[in-house]
Amino acid sequence: MTLARKKSSPAINPPPDWLDEALECLLQDKAVRKDFGADERLHIDRPLPFLAVHITEGAGGSAARDVAAAHASYLIAHDEKTARSIIGSLGPLLEKRFGSFLLIDIGELERDFLVSDDAPFLPPFEIRIAEQGGAAATKAADAMAGGVDIKSVKFRTPQVERGKLDGDFLAAPVARKAGFASVAVRFAPIYRQPMSQTIFPDLRERLVANIFDACLKACAAFVETSGGQKLTTHRALGRKAFVDAVSRADRSMDDVASSFDFLLAVTPINAAAAWHAFQAAKFREPPLFLYRPLTLQVEAEKRKLFSIAFDRFEDPVLHQLYREKQQELDLQLSMISARETARFVEYGRALYGPVERPLLKAATDLLAQTAKHAGEDDDPSGDIPYDWQEIVAAAEAMIAAYRQVYAGFEATVEVRDDLPSGLLVSSGKLLVARGTLIAANRLEALLSHEVGVHLLTYVNGSAQGLRLFRSGLAGYEGMQEGLAVFSEYMVGGMTPARLRLIAARVVACASMLSGADFIETFNLLVRDHGFRPAGAFHLTLRIYRGGGLAKDAIYLRGLLELLAHLEAGGALDPFWMGKIAASHFRVMQELGLRGLLKVPAVRPAFLKAHGAQARLDNARAGLSPLVMITS
Repeated sequence: MTLARKKSSPAINPPPDWLDEALECLLQDKAVRKDFGADERLHIDRPLPFLAVHITEGAGGSAARDVAAAHASYLIAHDEKTARSIIGSLGPLLEKRFGSFLLIDIGELERDFLVSDDAPFLPPFEIRIAEQGGAAATKAADAMAGGVDIKSVKFRTPQVERGKLDGDFLAAPVARKAGFASVAVRFAPIYRQPMSQTIFPDLRERLVANIFDACLKACAAFVETSGGQKLTTHRALGRKAFVDAVSRADRSMDDVASSFDFLLAVTPINAAAAWHAFQAAKFREPPLFLYRPLTLQVEAEKRKLFSIAFDRFEDPVLHQLYREKQQELDLQLSMISARETARFVEYGRALYGPVERPLLKAATDLLAQTAKHAGEDDDPSGDIPYDWQEIVAAAEAMIAAYRQVYAGFEATVEVRDDLPSGLLVSSGKLLVARGTLIAANRLEALLSHEVGVHLLTYVNGSAQGLRLFRSGLAGYEGMQEGLAVFSEYMVGGMTPARLRLIAARVVACASMLSGADFIETFNLLVRDHGFRPAGAFHLTLRIYRGGGLAKDAIYLRGLLELLAHLEAGGALDPFWMGKIAASHFRVMQELGLRGLLKVPAVRPAFLKAHGAQARLDNARAGLSPLVMITS
């Protein structure tokens, strides 16, 4: 198989006037980003031994263009002569710098020959890969062919054809003359309907991300073969700088996320009064909850949210992260607009997921195994509890200690009269309900939970280049709460009552999602699991706030995910970089390797607490939640 383009003169045009300045920037290890025509660009965020090239031939909007533009080093030009003139000057400089240089020619086939609009099944689609330039180029082409696989999207399977470059493709004469290695890839435009040319947006995004990843694997194989350099991952060759479009979208997304506080919007302001009324009615009448008036216009915020453009990100990984966050914010706004209606529960089910059978079984088993501790849920263990003033003083002291380590630990403590008893973090604030009482053996644990995890990851996320990491990647809350509960164990503050509470939240959440009303769930906790009425009320309030919030199952789910992660040898550091989900662990590692994320500005103090290392070792050896109360 031969990859060829239309014949043109092998002569190289004189390089453009601006290229000398670009080459000087590369010699000084500076980034180059030069727009030199309508949708023509040279972008190199740091000197690299490869260049991804796409020739538009006057046609815009192709997926191949986006594949090329996703690279840290790429050239997009309208015609071959322009590309040759730039490559002819750029290639020797980079080859001299690294000892070898690879051209990656990225384009699309004219049409998807194997499918029609009325096809009764989805046949394979064509991908053609060819190379020239010796063993390193062959290894690169092999890696690309092996990396092309989008079966996970359940649409089309690639049919890869291999060949040699012997035609006048792109800058082949320049590459041959200078001895550059070259790999070319052509793929069928499966994201377009053959006749109507209608775009399948989701398939297009997945195709771009997959072909880009295969190209990076080719680059990594070339680097390792030609230079003997061993890379931790092919993704280390990705971008190390955000483009302006990402920063603009990040600010816009953060503006929407900052326009409301989801938990405050759905948390009752009359918890104490509702409890007294419920108690006076002998627990036979459901309580009436009152909520803060909404200060935001949901429709206006949604318009802002969906006006944010991601099409110029040039980074499939970031594109996916922001799309996920956009969908999460949309669900949160929908929930707020549906507060105190039946739709609220269903939006919450979509946002937080159902209570899975294994999770419910784990929770009921924990309650059964700790049944002898029933009734301890609101018992301060005989000690005089700390009141809100003492809690505030201790919290401010912990924040001050973190500030001694990192001056940017800007967090405040605020006392509120409109919250149920307890502590709550909102952005960079620790909110303390005035009626809160905390047992002496639980104070350090709860402050480690709220300050050492929730506030710390907000601060560390703020120190990253993007605000997304402080407001939280989509689905981050489960792992955040898992880490926060684990921090209580790390300081020796996990008690049977606390573990029972976390397990009971799962049981109550499952009850609510199955259709039980407030009184039925309250009675379930008191009758079947031995909770005292006051403790059962406040637990049930959390589950039914807003109309039925499916959030509280995430504490035990997140803890179990974290324990499995640690037992499998997983690290903790990426979790301190910001607010992330377990599913984003590898993404954070990749962004860190690419230099897009900074190491955590400050690490949790509980990691150095007395006995913490032994507890962490226990977790890495395999630890069940039940053992956390005895170790």
